Amino acid sequence: MTLSYRQPGVVLTDRSFTVPLDHDDPAGETIELYARAAVARDKADRDLPWLLYLQGGPGFGANRFIGKQAWLGRALEEYRVLLLDQRGTGHSTPANRQTLPLRGGPGAQADYLAHFRADSIVRDCEAIRAEVTGGAPWTVLGQSFGGFCTVHYLSTRPEGLSTALITGGLPSLDAHADDVYRAAYPRIERKVAAHYARYPQDVARAREIAEHLLTHDVVLPGGYRLTAEAFQSLGILLGGTDGSHRLHFLLEGAFVRTPAGPALSDAFQEEVQGLLSYAAHPLYALLHEPIYGQDARPTAWSAERVRAEFPQFDAAKTLADDGPLLFTGESVHPWMFDCDPALRPLRECADLLAARTDWQPLYDPARLAANEVPVAAAVYHDDMYVDTAHALATARTVRGLRTYVTDEFEHDGVRAGGPRVLDRLLALARDDA
Repeated sequence: MTLSYRQPGVVLTDRSFTVPLDHDDPAGETIELYARAAVARDKADRDLPWLLYLQGGPGFGANRFIGKQAWLGRALEEYRVLLLDQRGTGHSTPANRQTLPLRGGPGAQADYLAHFRADSIVRDCEAIRAEVTGGAPWTVLGQSFGGFCTVHYLSTRPEGLSTALITGGLPSLDAHADDVYRAAYPRIERKVAAHYARYPQDVARAREIAEHLLTHDVVLPGGYRLTAEAFQSLGILLGGTDGSHRLHFLLEGAFVRTPAGPALSDAFQEEVQGLLSYAAHPLYALLHEPIYGQDARPTAWSAERVRAEFPQFDAAKTLADDGPLLFTGESVHPWMFDCDPALRPLRECADLLAARTDWQPLYDPARLAANEVPVAAAVYHDDMYVDTAHALATARTVRGLRTYVTDEFEHDGVRAGGPRVLDRLLALARDDA
């Protein structure tokens, strides 16, 4: 049964689908997928093509828009839009510390989550496409990790696509996770330098907070243990269009005077808890490195190992040397599973995923070189999350792919730029630019 309801200018319909957990075993266990279909109210009776939106992450459900927010309004001018909660996210058979113990122990949990990468997500999309479109191919818009899924779609099931649109999500076709992070840390360092150039007062503020955390045991109201390393990971904000400003406003209210001396304010602690907790998206932590696994080499906590090659990110050394504290960015570390109460019960499962050696290739360069699907991709000039050089190398591999390279937006350009970014990609894909 489906349920339809209205928001300003939009008719929404809740959809649910049953798909195999393992598409190679279609008679085996199944999971449920949830998606929200959207159509403009004045076009609700029209026969429109479909656009499937694949969210970034991994681990995030699709955006919960109100009306025609962000890029959705532009899409609804000519499409019906399906906002899919990818498996394990949102309302799609959630996978988290509460539900995963139903699988059994850590080994069973890791085996289960091995089915939650781009390959399974694309097969989910193909399993539901006939029911949604009547068998017609659809346009896919992939943001960030959703773009990774879209490149896998082009590699394995291109017949399901009429057009592919990618925003900040062109992956390297063959890089190991180590290569990804060796490219990432210098980018993050540039972002931090740019932040301090904009807000030089934050150099002292960040050092003061890190010094406090190195000498005090701080547990946030929700149970998160805030260490200096955890504080540094707030640099993930710097990958967003307004992230530098958000970080600045967070830092300026960090301390209050108390009878016992300076302490981290309740307001600061509450906001940091919300930014650092993985309670709402644990798959981001569990699968962030496995999405790069493509061969017999384990990811083996790649970001943590590679970080050791960049000693300038060591908080204690920075404070001893009187240098500016470097924040870190989009990376997952084993200590997060000790700090975050939403992740602590999943530490063994995470270790097993990090040690896994049976990942299958996700991309087919030969098939991409023969691509016939119209493809356009937004590449952000100094994207903190996805390496620009890797993205452009992949763009050159995909036959017919046209790029929109811009420094107007950061990684979240499809949100911040909204209709303009989508309009540009549609024009490129149609060769109208």
